[in-house]
Amino acid sequence: MAVVCPECDYPIDLDDDLDAGETVQCEECGTELEVVSTDPLELVAVEEAGYDEEDSALLSGEDEE
Repeated sequence: MAVVCPECDYPIDLDDDLDAGETVQCEECGTELEVVSTDPLELVAVEEAGYDEEDSALLSGEDEE
């Protein structure tokens, strides 16, 4: 199967036996992609886990402004 990375438009050649929920990595930009559908084939970038600014403020005890 061939698909294009949604982040950098690099062509990615994937195995035909991929299942929804599996992840692959773009060789060009390094983005981790999740297979959300196999018919038609659809990939989405996996959001990186971490804290955003609001979470950081709450953890440090700062008041939101």
